[in-house]
Amino acid sequence: MKKILADVHTHTLASGHAYGTIREMAQAAAEQGLKILGITEHAPGIPGTVNPFYFCNLKVVPRTLYGVQILHGSEINVLDDGSLSLEQKWIDKLDYAIVGIHTPCYDNAGPKQNTKNLIQCMKNEKVRLISHPDDDRTPLDYPELVQAAKTYHVALEVNNSSLSSKGSRQNCAENYRTMLRYCQELRVPVIVNSDAHDPSAVGRFSQAEQLLERLDFDLSLVLNTDPDALLTFLLEEKPPVL
Repeated sequence: MKKILADVHTHTLASGHAYGTIREMAQAAAEQGLKILGITEHAPGIPGTVNPFYFCNLKVVPRTLYGVQILHGSEINVLDDGSLSLEQKWIDKLDYAIVGIHTPCYDNAGPKQNTKNLIQCMKNEKVRLISHPDDDRTPLDYPELVQAAKTYHVALEVNNSSLSSKGSRQNCAENYRTMLRYCQELRVPVIVNSDAHDPSAVGRFSQAEQLLERLDFDLSLVLNTDPDALLTFLLEEKPPVL
């Protein structure tokens, strides 16, 4: 498989249940040969995570550490009414945002409503990725989700942590098979991320890579095999919705 050169869904100890510093995560990224590392602390709603004021001072962090380009994001929660758990004034401080459903701050509303809530969050200009859309505890309508991702210029994640034996999410591999089939049909980009909560997991994608290989997935749709294409997707203005 073509080498994945960026990992843009990771957490440091600031998220409250992760165990590395920014520098430790960056050093691990360099050791794995990554070109880009995205730090995406959890937004309010996850116990123990940062106060939103944290996002105001990211400018003090060097943009390159150990030869790795550093991007600043946040993994923002989808709330029960389809809103985001971080106010826009804080979102504006970020390079990009990931949105995802997390059971500590979301009540399952069934596939149709869960998907509708995710799509509502996709419309935000800074939202470029959907995290771990793979969990049967909060099931999704994949044809509708993939079409919306295409419409709103959002990539869907294949989350290596979900596929690991340590993950708590349910039926992830089968859900990814379904999602990826639609992504390939509609030419919707995906992104492979570690969702690392410790430096030892940064840049580790083996389960996700194996799944893509088994499905003979078109690797030209994997954004983070091309750092320039990834930066364009994450950082440039979204194209208008037609």
